[in-house]
Amino acid sequence: MKNNLMVAIEERLVRYLSQTWAGRTHDKRICDEEGYRFPPGCVLLKDTGFQGFEPERVYTYQPKKTPRGQELSPADQAENTMIASIRILVEHVIAGVKRCRIVRDIFRNTTAHFDDLVMEIACGLHNFRTALRYNACE
Repeated sequence: MKNNLMVAIEERLVRYLSQTWAGRTHDKRICDEEGYRFPPGCVLLKDTGFQGFEPERVYTYQPKKTPRGQELSPADQAENTMIASIRILVEHVIAGVKRCRIVRDIFRNTTAHFDDLVMEIACGLHNFRTALRYNACE
């Protein structure tokens, strides 16, 4: 099973959750078929699984690959480092969602749309924990 998440970096909250798809479905295909509309002028840091996904009026950044037999320029290396440092925050959010063990283990329930409900609850619990954590610090 697979879902795509969109994360707000500043708040470390899940802002969008796609439907649940079969595990072999490509990430870009999920985005194309779901048809999520981004606000104009927003910044999208995308993984290499989304190569070719370019929404209109959105600034997209993707890590650059090292050309065969060459090296990346210092500017490209710096950009890749910046993207990787933000990607770590996204991975932490995904790990926070996977604290609910039902999400990371093999899901054997065959009830229709129950897998979507489980993922929504796991994302909601993550957002709730995160909101409590940051409100307690203030």
